[in-house]
Amino acid sequence: MTTGIPFLPPSASAAASEFDLLYLFLTGVTAFFVVLVGVLVVYFTVKYRRRHPDQVGADIHGSLVLELTWTIIPLLISMVMFGWGASLFYRMAKPPQDAMDLYVVGKQWMWKVQHPEGVREINEMHVPINRNVRVSLGSEDVIHDYGIPAFRVKMDAVPGRLTTLWFRATVPGRYRIYCDQYCGTRHSEMVGEVIALEPQEYEAWLASGGSSAAVGGAAAGPSGEQLFKDLACITCHLADGKGRGPSLVNVAGSVVHLAGGQTVVADDNYLHESIVNSQAKLVAGYPPLMPVFQGMVSEEQVMALIAYIKSMKQ
Repeated sequence: MTTGIPFLPPSASAAASEFDLLYLFLTGVTAFFVVLVGVLVVYFTVKYRRRHPDQVGADIHGSLVLELTWTIIPLLISMVMFGWGASLFYRMAKPPQDAMDLYVVGKQWMWKVQHPEGVREINEMHVPINRNVRVSLGSEDVIHDYGIPAFRVKMDAVPGRLTTLWFRATVPGRYRIYCDQYCGTRHSEMVGEVIALEPQEYEAWLASGGSSAAVGGAAAGPSGEQLFKDLACITCHLADGKGRGPSLVNVAGSVVHLAGGQTVVADDNYLHESIVNSQAKLVAGYPPLMPVFQGMVSEEQVMALIAYIKSMKQ
């Protein structure tokens, strides 16, 4: 068993190798210039030292070529760093359209995970390899940060809104999850594992109800579909659009026209806000009848409702 600390964590996602290359490039360039400047300082100190007390240095007025050289070269290197980093950041900030959805809620001091099929886990997240996975993050109390070092991804989980990260696991195995934002006295205990499985093994795990179902069952609560009925959402949001509220079929990702004439894309944050504060953005043509559920439903229940709404398709 290895007890030392590795230079880098395992590389187990599609983007991990590119993050590592960028990191090594930044480290290599920094190390090169640290050594170069250090060597030149020592060299010039020795070469141009004062050799007798009354010696006066030469009157040098500068060199345009030298000034341009040490300005242009660092500029070009910094632009390479910026372009490479910005390209990687942009790609990681936009989950692919074909990504499967998972929902994670941070709570002092655990991670609650929900799969669209209804399977729930605590401090574990089973995923198939070679498939894009989009993780929607929320928090029930304070700011947490969901970090998976082996996948080179991390994102804050913020109370009252949803954030997103995505990855594609490439190597089967078990990988640690950490909370990378100090969140209280037991912050160091807020850890978990990603279990990356072959696709057929993941489907078998999912079909069996999940190996963590017994662990999470006591705290899981009703499914999104059941909550939709229990909260009486089904009485107003009819599928045919003839209810007192707008139909939610195919609403996820669509453009919604608001009462004030504006439009908004029905992304996860819009759905989240519309559940907890229904009066914030009223849909055109519908009266403000929906109650405000702020404080009446937990963040985990909101996530379950969002997952169910996103599954409502014709």
